[in-house]
Amino acid sequence: MATARITTSHGEITFKLLPELAPETVRNFEKLARDGFYDGTLFHRVIPGFMIQGGDPNTKSGPKGTWGTGGPGYAIKAEFSTRSHQRGIVSMARSTDPDSAGSQFFIVVQDSAFLDRQYTVFGEVTSGMEVADRIVNLKRDGNDCPLEEARMLKVAVE
Repeated sequence: MATARITTSHGEITFKLLPELAPETVRNFEKLARDGFYDGTLFHRVIPGFMIQGGDPNTKSGPKGTWGTGGPGYAIKAEFSTRSHQRGIVSMARSTDPDSAGSQFFIVVQDSAFLDRQYTVFGEVTSGMEVADRIVNLKRDGNDCPLEEARMLKVAVE
């Protein structure tokens, strides 16, 4: 079982990858992590009672107005499953097109079953939910962007 470890400016979040639910999504995440794609990106969107979102390369150096629009330059096909978006689930972010995910992902901090079968679940947090809780509760602007940085210093797959 592969594990992802996100070392953030607020602590560490570890989650198990779920290739049995989303094999291509897991492969994509592993490749991006091993290539250092996520290192230095921000959790750029935080919504208390819902989730924290990150993985946009634009957050490394792009203007704030572009945050949430970036990706790896390609999209992957959605892999929906019956796994519910409960607290601690890691899922792919996307636009209105189900097959538009690339690198952005979110961690659910409160059960969000309304997302079920619409977003690709590919991981489950095994430790560090207190870090996700700390990040989701940061003061934020009108676009749900934290006013204090929540940077992914290193994302590793073991």
